[in-house]
Amino acid sequence: MQHLSFWEKEIWFRHIDYLIVGGGIVGLTSAIEIKRKEPKAKVLVIEKGILPSGASSKNAGFACFGSIGELLQDIENIGEEATMQLVLMRWQGLNKLKSLLGENALGYEAFGNIELFQNREEEQQAKDHLEYFNRLLHNEIGSEVYTALKQDHFGFPGIINRFEGQINTGSMISNLQLLAAQEGVLMLNGLSIKEFHESGNHVVARLDGESKIKTNHLLIATNGFASQLLPELDVEPGRAQVLITKPIENLPFQGAYHLDKGYYYFRNVGNRVLLGGGRNLDFKGEKTYSQELTYPVQDKLEELLNECILRDIPYEIDTRWAGTLGLGKNRQPIIKQINKHVFCAVRMGGMGVAIGSLVGEKAANMVLSS
Repeated sequence: MQHLSFWEKEIWFRHIDYLIVGGGIVGLTSAIEIKRKEPKAKVLVIEKGILPSGASSKNAGFACFGSIGELLQDIENIGEEATMQLVLMRWQGLNKLKSLLGENALGYEAFGNIELFQNREEEQQAKDHLEYFNRLLHNEIGSEVYTALKQDHFGFPGIINRFEGQINTGSMISNLQLLAAQEGVLMLNGLSIKEFHESGNHVVARLDGESKIKTNHLLIATNGFASQLLPELDVEPGRAQVLITKPIENLPFQGAYHLDKGYYYFRNVGNRVLLGGGRNLDFKGEKTYSQELTYPVQDKLEELLNECILRDIPYEIDTRWAGTLGLGKNRQPIIKQINKHVFCAVRMGGMGVAIGSLVGEKAANMVLSS
């Protein structure tokens, strides 16, 4: 890091009450919550990228809390009670995000979310559980969350979740940054911590080179990158690859779709098609911090565009990218005090849009009550 002036050191690097590592949804929301409850506190968010490095500004913009296929998998992994708690956290998180920024700032569109079934056995299993999930979610979310479609979409039967929607991911992050700045949160990009240790009543974090920063409290909110600083945590990276087309005249659909238990997902962005997924083609290879594109995955995405989504409609690819998810043995977030002055809020399980702001709030409360 370059030599800093006295002024720069004084404003950005000294007397830090709360240092938050990670400038995505969780990090920014926790900073906003801390600053609102302790207005005089000095809160600094550092982010290693010029924009959030994980998935906060790279995700597909699905405002969802779970398709039936996904929820059945979660119940198999963690049981019904824990799954329902997780669903309600996602629902509460989406509502918190809306109340924090407003639907206009999010670019929120309430088109619903449709799960499509290629496998008849999986379709029947989901339909057999449709009323079961509607009953479980009735009091907290509303009546008939899930409804079977009367007609196939893209040649497949499906079930719609009418309480889900889609957002503009870039608008969400830029407005979170704006709100954090308005609350008095300091933010620096292009900085990452390499290691940290407690020293008395402080935490000393080493940045690039020999530069160090001292803080009263350290919150690690780096999601899929968490194990780089906290290797003992059950958090693994998962690369999520995405593409988006150029505008398509008279695009014949709007709304969001899940396919193959959520391993593929697509939606409209205006008159474009955004399509992502494909981790299931190579779980081991996609368990990586790299955000380089791989063409087995990208080729499969284009195959889906050609054979399922657009078929005879001509299109051109505009942009391709990848983000890094935070995954583990299950999709429950880890909100944890590591030691006296160090905390973490990580592992969004691929549901960061839904759950991230609530995790940020819970993390802020945890840190403030320590």
